[in-house]
Amino acid sequence: MADTITPPSAATRPIVADSVTRLGPEAEGAVLVAASHGGVYAAYLAAVSKVRGVILNDAGLGLDRAGIGGLDLAQKIGLAAATVSHDSARIGDGRDMMARGRISHANVAAIAAGVEPGQSCAEAAERLATATPPFDRPAPYAEARRELTPRGPLGPRIVLIDSAALVKAEDAGQVVITGSHGGLIGGDTWNALKTDAFAAGYNDAGIGIDEAGTTRLPALDARAIAGFVVSCNTARIGEAASTYEDGLVSRVNRRAHALGLREGQSAREAVEILMDAMEGRIETA
Repeated sequence: MADTITPPSAATRPIVADSVTRLGPEAEGAVLVAASHGGVYAAYLAAVSKVRGVILNDAGLGLDRAGIGGLDLAQKIGLAAATVSHDSARIGDGRDMMARGRISHANVAAIAAGVEPGQSCAEAAERLATATPPFDRPAPYAEARRELTPRGPLGPRIVLIDSAALVKAEDAGQVVITGSHGGLIGGDTWNALKTDAFAAGYNDAGIGIDEAGTTRLPALDARAIAGFVVSCNTARIGEAASTYEDGLVSRVNRRAHALGLREGQSAREAVEILMDAMEGRIETA
């Protein structure tokens, strides 16, 4: 099933989306319920879409409470923003957030509109329809994509992207490290990663209800792509550099396990193993 965006039928009805990375002009002035993590980059994308208010997933809070870091960004421009608990609704599934989500955190602008912890996501979305629109736009986001060639220009590349939506076709066959959560967006296996990389890494978003924060891994297996997630408590979600530099592996798929990746390894160690495999230095176990 492809990821979905449900447009409002009236001004007060929220837009429900599986990801904040795929919003159209209909988002402007609307309340957005998006099953992305609540980190800075996701909140930034919501803000530049000119939404009235936004509800995201707290992604297990994690290192430096990065899973709700977007609430502060939103507050700086007067955007009412809240998150649902990762233990109440599946990350990557907007309809599930509306059906089961429970508010875990809210910024001052959202609280002023009547949003509070413990509310259902649906009730909070209704309250946000009365929120004062933001008074400003966010500052431009810093570079969200870069590449490393630790083994020289002819060796394998490490592609660091803060959002999996930034992957490119030319990243096929490389190691792609993202700041994104490991949840499969909209249940579509192609959404696990929109190129056939050799391997990909994500943040486990606290794993959460139905182990939603790891559901990209079997989808990658189906495409013979090695996949792993790092614990949200060891790396800041939404920051690929933190996934790579700080993360400790919490789950791996079958393909990654066959190449030698294991839970508890550092992401750096995991990537070294993957690059060895790409250069033919190790064989599948």
